[in-house]
Amino acid sequence: MSRLRSACATAMATAAATVLTAVPGSAAPQPGGVAELLTQLKSLYQQAEAAGDAYNATSQALAKQRAEVARAGGGLATARAALDRGRGAAGAIARAQYRGTPELSGYLQLLLADDPERAAEQQHMLSQSARSTVATEDQLARGKQQADAAAQAASAALAAQQRLSALRKKQRDTAEAKLRQVEGVLARLTPEQLARLDALDRSGTAKAQQDLVASGALGPQGRAAAPATPTAAGAAALRYAVGQIGKPYAWGATGPDSFDCSGLTSRAWAHAGVRVPRTSQEQWHSLPHVPLGRLRPGDLVVYFPKATHVAIYLGDGRVVQAPRPGARVKVSPLAANPLLGAVRPDPAGAALSPAAYRPPALPGDPGGGTGSGTGSDAAAHAL
Repeated sequence: MSRLRSACATAMATAAATVLTAVPGSAAPQPGGVAELLTQLKSLYQQAEAAGDAYNATSQALAKQRAEVARAGGGLATARAALDRGRGAAGAIARAQYRGTPELSGYLQLLLADDPERAAEQQHMLSQSARSTVATEDQLARGKQQADAAAQAASAALAAQQRLSALRKKQRDTAEAKLRQVEGVLARLTPEQLARLDALDRSGTAKAQQDLVASGALGPQGRAAAPATPTAAGAAALRYAVGQIGKPYAWGATGPDSFDCSGLTSRAWAHAGVRVPRTSQEQWHSLPHVPLGRLRPGDLVVYFPKATHVAIYLGDGRVVQAPRPGARVKVSPLAANPLLGAVRPDPAGAALSPAAYRPPALPGDPGGGTGSGTGSDAAAHAL
């Protein structure tokens, strides 16, 4: 995990070589090479985040499976204890029969007895004993079946746990490998090349944001149509997210000191008293979808075709996000990544009135949440 949390910014600061896509013999990549490299880096980040999302989902499944293993183990212990009790009862009956003497039939006992009434009483007791013996044998058979079934269930649960553990390790290794690739590429760049990459990324994001606003998808003037204010829970979730601006991204982290993308959004809504799924894919698939033109602060914005990134909507066409390894929680344009859609954790909640809602103040913007703030892309590398 520590390798995942190593800041790519360190690699940037120590960069000293030339980029792989640079024209041979050139100290800096050509424009096409810079664009190609930017695409390569973003693809690697996306693949690492997808592997991280899968890892988080598998971690949740593994936790549930461990509980199932414990439950199955408890069931096996109970079944074995019942089987032992049945065996003990059967053994007691066998010993009693061994110590006893063969009995005459109940009919002959009645004929030969000095006290027929007493003999009938004894016969009744013998019948009860026989029924008890049959019941004990049935209990023993059922106990054995239950113990066998419990043993199979416990074995299957343990096998499932082992498969999930192996899958989680594979997903972790995949994410680590992708991030090492990113660090390797960045370590080969000069500060000038990094600056060109950053500028290209900023201009691409600005163009995507302009296109999004021009499309009318966000409503008039690029602002979501009413209701443009959050619910009380949405406001609380957003305040929490804004309070994390500046904290580092860490793969698999859910706070309070660091976050990955869905770790931030799930923790923010949990802080507001609303439980949402842990991963961006689960958030996308399980929460109600809302059109971009109906976005309200606190809604979750999901990115990439496979829903591998998520942010929380701030308002005015911006989001708060934990963007990637090596970066920090910050404010970004809504179109900072390829949009998939948006979801709402509290669809039944009533939006606050405009008079009752004050946007959270961003760092460096104590007057309210309308300025750029030090947590915005204007003050941090987009890469």
